[in-house]
Amino acid sequence: MTTTLEWFKSSYSSNEGPDCIEVAVAPTRTTVHVRDSKDTSGPQLALTPQAWAAFLSGFCE
Repeated sequence: MTTTLEWFKSSYSSNEGPDCIEVAVAPTRTTVHVRDSKDTSGPQLALTPQAWAAFLSGFCE
């Protein structure tokens, strides 16, 4: 697991409930990492910036 990432709560997460994700951009800016904020030592997704943008575009329509 990558420990040098700076994680932040996604603005797409609800501020009023326990369900949220955290996002971190790799220092090289080649991957965007996503994890469950309730299980920070659990699995992570590692996406290209293009895949992350495509994922977010589904929420912004």
